[in-house]
Amino acid sequence: MPDGAPPLPARTLKTPRDLAAAGLLPAGAVPGAEAVAARYSIAVTPAVAALIDPADPADPIARQYLPDAAELHTAPHELADPTADAPFTPVKGVVHRYPDRALLKPLLACPVYCRFCFRREAVGPDGGLLTGAELDAALAWFARTPQVREAILTGGDPLMLSPRRLGGMLGRLAALPHIELLRVHSRVPVAAPDLVTEALAAALETAQERGKPLYLCVHANHAREFTPAAIAALARLQRAGAVLLGQSVLLRGVNDSAAALEDLFRAMLRARVKPYYLHQLDPAPGTARFAVPVEDGRALLRALRGRVTGLAWPTYVQERPAGGGKVPLGPEFSPGAG
Repeated sequence: MPDGAPPLPARTLKTPRDLAAAGLLPAGAVPGAEAVAARYSIAVTPAVAALIDPADPADPIARQYLPDAAELHTAPHELADPTADAPFTPVKGVVHRYPDRALLKPLLACPVYCRFCFRREAVGPDGGLLTGAELDAALAWFARTPQVREAILTGGDPLMLSPRRLGGMLGRLAALPHIELLRVHSRVPVAAPDLVTEALAAALETAQERGKPLYLCVHANHAREFTPAAIAALARLQRAGAVLLGQSVLLRGVNDSAAALEDLFRAMLRARVKPYYLHQLDPAPGTARFAVPVEDGRALLRALRGRVTGLAWPTYVQERPAGGGKVPLGPEFSPGAG
């Protein structure tokens, strides 16, 4: 932050007035942001606040996390449940869209609330934490569904769970003979790296102890998110045996240039995170300002071919309507061309 700015917050900022007091939101933007806050959750951690330059109106970190009145305008094509989780929910907390894998959503709270989130109608500080009975029912579903070989913890953010609860959940899943691998999706390592304690990292070892590999998908959209603290948190997870993958969303004004994507993917590799998915934006309500046309996305990736190692190359994917699942978007190349 520039000289003369208010001191960085020591706690997560959860209201527009908090953001304004920290110098992150202009006073004139507070009324519109208050209207947004009445519908969608707000949270900016100290780690994220430290990355925002309020003097830059085009700051790509601010754009991801700070509320904007534009969120109140829902375009005709936008949907409250754009990935259609609801029709594929056999029991509370479980989404079974693909034959061999299923999601477990143990909570719906996150350390930060992205302004483009595809679950923005569901996530929030109330947390949606499964009760003991609900978690037992969800795990019982996994136990009686032998075609499911991969359990994916998402939410919300599973790394916000206590180490005891997270370790117990992973242990119970890993104990199922038909579960071959576990996956965790999280924003915590980059948005709240202080939460990645040795105890939390040790909870991930529960799966390894039962001989089951654990993959952790880190959500990051800009190279600046890979701070020294974030890299240290990721290293802690790696030492616990987690294989790290990176997933990003293609976002207008954040990473919609070849240079920004190259920087992002190189930052991931330096942190020993393999770029895995680049998502086309899901059409959640009020997110149109982030949309990048698919053809533009293909052109960006085409521009990166040959500029970056194949290790830096993610699969560009889009969710099909009505819960049809992900499909790759290309780009395509002609053999022998050029």
